[in-house]
Amino acid sequence: MEKWVLALFLVWLILLVHPLSKIAANTEGDALHNLRSNLLDPNNVLQSWDPTLVNPCTWFHVTCNNENSVIRVELYSNNITGQIPSALGNLTNLVSLDLYLNSFTGPIPDSLGKLTKLRFLRLNNNSLSGPIPLSLINITALQLLDLSNNRLSGPVPDNGSFSLFTPISFANNIDLCGPVTGKPCPGSPPFAPPPPFVPTATVSSPGKSSLTAAIAGGVAAGAALLFAAPAVGFAYWRRRKPQEFFFDVPAEEDPEVHLGQLKRFSLRELQVATDTFSNKNILGRGGFGKVYKGRLADGALVAVKRLKEERTPGGELQFQTEVEMISMAVHRNLLRLRGFCMTPTERLLVYPYMANGSVASCLRERPPSEPPLDWSTRKRIAIGSARGLSYLHDHCDPKIIHRDVKAANILLDEEFEAVVGDFGLAKLMDYKDTHVTTAVRGTIGHIAPEYLSTGKSSEKTDVFGYGIMLLELITGQRAFDLARLANDDDVMLLDWVKGLLKEKKLDMLVDPDLQNNYVETEVEQLIQVALLCTQSSPMDRPKMSEVVRMLEGDGLAEKWDEWQKAEVINHDLELAPPGNSDWIVHSTDKLHPFELSGPR
Repeated sequence: MEKWVLALFLVWLILLVHPLSKIAANTEGDALHNLRSNLLDPNNVLQSWDPTLVNPCTWFHVTCNNENSVIRVELYSNNITGQIPSALGNLTNLVSLDLYLNSFTGPIPDSLGKLTKLRFLRLNNNSLSGPIPLSLINITALQLLDLSNNRLSGPVPDNGSFSLFTPISFANNIDLCGPVTGKPCPGSPPFAPPPPFVPTATVSSPGKSSLTAAIAGGVAAGAALLFAAPAVGFAYWRRRKPQEFFFDVPAEEDPEVHLGQLKRFSLRELQVATDTFSNKNILGRGGFGKVYKGRLADGALVAVKRLKEERTPGGELQFQTEVEMISMAVHRNLLRLRGFCMTPTERLLVYPYMANGSVASCLRERPPSEPPLDWSTRKRIAIGSARGLSYLHDHCDPKIIHRDVKAANILLDEEFEAVVGDFGLAKLMDYKDTHVTTAVRGTIGHIAPEYLSTGKSSEKTDVFGYGIMLLELITGQRAFDLARLANDDDVMLLDWVKGLLKEKKLDMLVDPDLQNNYVETEVEQLIQVALLCTQSSPMDRPKMSEVVRMLEGDGLAEKWDEWQKAEVINHDLELAPPGNSDWIVHSTDKLHPFELSGPR
């Protein structure tokens, strides 16, 4: 009896210290570790997948939701070899599984059919073999499927979720068959192949003429009268299906092709709008490419971002998917993506034109005839950009990490309202990289230390960049400026600010363009927020939602007090008495600046 009591006690104790949420996390961790243990990983991209850690959300290439459930696994373009384990079916909250551009072999596990929340499944450009599991047709949430460029065989299902997908999803699998592929399966009655798709001026419901043309095309191809009825039926089914468009529409047809909220522009339209991408229309240059001012045929002003990248096989679906995900992030403080253009040689994104440029240009590149940004405008920019970033982190599924938050990427509309730009582009460009996991995207002076050293980005890397952007707003200075060396100052803005605070020179921090027209207590509060955001440990930084609350007047004093007490403990010093204008000088006077500084 005592043994039973002891056993029950042990079970209770295990559940107490290992709650159900952790057990669920372990199940997902076990599934992912099973994936790792069955693969050959020549680039060592899975080194962070440690089975001793309870929560796989800390692993590279794994994205989790707020409940710490795995919703996205991204292992594309890493030369990984091996079979996809059936244990991946245990990731029941998975939204996106990206294993494309590797060397996976063997069958597609039937267990993937259990992933009922899966919206994006990309297994293209591998060496997968065997049939397509029928279980996949039951995933009703599936929006994008790419099984192209493998060695799959057998019939392609044409019911359930598979009724949404076109031949491009299954291309270059020579042993696949069925109506979708245009190749009859052995033993099944033949049918006319689907007619080639010819883009028309508008995408509309099929009329009598289009159906007649499809029938005529089938007859012209030599289809016997016996098979005319199946050809008609198949042509009608093809016309009813949602199409995935991968073509550059001739400009003279001036189409209105829309994908959800996005318009797909023809290359000719954007060439005309930008005067063939004339240098006189360049608005800016960045890590992703050049941005051109353009005027569309309807008179609307736009900014056209011409991405610089190399084309890779199988990249079209990935590019369009990421573009569509970017377009789903809609908030008054986010730059809305109006449309895109995709051709074999070009990738372009079309945004509304921002009349007042970027915060960086207003701070440091304004002509003498224009007034500087006043203090009240700078405060609005701080809160507006924080709200935009908070939306990306907390209201997008999967969340969007910006990875390059800086004053140059905060744009200003006609009313000088802050609009966060370039979000999602780091992920958009990464699909072509061979080592996507270690590519650090960002700008010197804005990059969080842990991102620089490990290549792993998170919401907290954005928080760090936001803190530096606040210091740009306050000081008008660049985040990294070699010109400061002339005065024997730090080239990093964060270190320069901390040095002046240690020397009790708060007044020297504020942008001279403000000509002392600012509220000192508000400057102090923004500097407090900036220093909280730029702490060296990402775990100590607030979330962007907390930053918004602090800027709105809720919780800053408490957070700042906690930070000061923690610094006292860390440095074994006593907390200096609070002051008014000496609020930060006392707390940092005895600190060692090099222990708090950002990356050098």
